[in-house]
Amino acid sequence: MKRREFMTAATALLVSSPCSSVQAARRRLGFLAVGDGSGQAALNQAERALLDGLRSHGWVDGRNLIIEYRLSHPPDRLPASVADLIALSPDVLMAAGPRAALALKSATATIPIIFVVVADPIGLGLVQSLSRPGGNITGFATNVPEDFVAKRIEILRELVPGASKIALLVNPHNPMNRLVVAEYVPRTARQLGLALTIVEATTAEELDAAFASAAAQQADAIVDVGDTLTYVEAPRIIALAAKYHLPANYLFGHYANGGLSVYGADIADLFRRAAGYVDKILKGTKPSDLPVERPTKFELVINVKTAKALGLTVPPSLLIRADKVIE
Repeated sequence: MKRREFMTAATALLVSSPCSSVQAARRRLGFLAVGDGSGQAALNQAERALLDGLRSHGWVDGRNLIIEYRLSHPPDRLPASVADLIALSPDVLMAAGPRAALALKSATATIPIIFVVVADPIGLGLVQSLSRPGGNITGFATNVPEDFVAKRIEILRELVPGASKIALLVNPHNPMNRLVVAEYVPRTARQLGLALTIVEATTAEELDAAFASAAAQQADAIVDVGDTLTYVEAPRIIALAAKYHLPANYLFGHYANGGLSVYGADIADLFRRAAGYVDKILKGTKPSDLPVERPTKFELVINVKTAKALGLTVPPSLLIRADKVIE
């Protein structure tokens, strides 16, 4: 080979090799969430926190990582969405919420799975224990082991001291909501000496009927147990609570914009932390060696403006405990 030809070939090799190695090094993450009744994707804000977290660990979508999103809508598309992801043979799967987590766990015993935003993964049968999850799944819980329903009701009772009947807004399609109704509600009712009534909604349109039902049953207040549907439909739910004059407690922080009270984990922080588990698994750690982690950031928010509109006086003891007070 002539010297000029050799130099040309060598230069071409040097130029092309990095690109080829980057392409070959790309890993694949499958992300599954269940859409709400209006077709909107869940937890977009939290998903962006996941991407920020991945970047902090050196993983960039489109560069050294390919993220395959399946935002299953309607929910009966879930089996097809799961099959699509499994067929891609991803290096790791991420499930946003209990329905997605259960669907992925049922579909594969080999591909690593990380769940996020699951209140009680032990109660749902996702893991054996928090410290030793077992199998191919681990993740980030929101409530375990405390019963957040009771805590959230107690916050409402401080705001509405005479409350004796409280409605719980649930989505019966959500397995975590079903677990709350079956196990937590009877215990909480006995513990607090309250009448707890269940109102259900599986679509945005059914939310109107749920609030009307709560009012017809003369509920003194309402707790949004928390679901993809209610996360997305926050403005509608806040408006319905105002329409029916129902003091409410919500799980997600963005409800503070008009909602009376919020108490729950910082969901974006959980997704950001989940990126660290993605990083560890892509580098060889087994899910069974990663304990299920709990929230480290909780937020109590009180909207004094909304309280005044409802004719409520916020006690100083609650204002002192609040992380944020909206005047």
